Amino acid sequence: MKRSRSIVLTSLIAGSGISLTACDGDVGGKPVEAQSYASVQECRAAGALSAVQCDTAFEQAKADAAKTAPRFEDKQTCEEQYGAAQCEPRNNGSGGSFFTPLLTGFLVGQALNGGFGNRGAPMYRDRDGNYYGGAGGRINRDYVTGRTRVGS
Repeated sequence: MKRSRSIVLTSLIAGSGISLTACDGDVGGKPVEAQSYASVQECRAAGALSAVQCDTAFEQAKADAAKTAPRFEDKQTCEEQYGAAQCEPRNNGSGGSFFTPLLTGFLVGQALNGGFGNRGAPMYRDRDGNYYGGAGGRINRDYVTGRTRVGS
């Protein structure tokens, strides 16, 4: 089981034009403390949040993923970026379909919800092991300090 990691998120994402919009919040350019988890079970085991908070954050991340996950016209293109068997088909509701990467974890933090209670946000891992947020901002992890930054 992986340990949770304390992370720092920043909205200084000039190259990608996002400021945690995938998380439904703007952090105003200030570093934000949050946690990342690979699963609800990992979140619960860490003990930083209640079981209900972990469940709620994961459900929020899944809902955001349905809206903000990177979309690809075909499975091959998706798998070129995210790896074999790491993409799933989705329906756009009007007869069309596309592929998105699998949700590989979620972020939880108060600033993701405007400072009012914890909020969950999706996290994806590409074929090279790099993590990305819902709007495509790269999540850079420092495994020595446990800190992470969302960047372009």
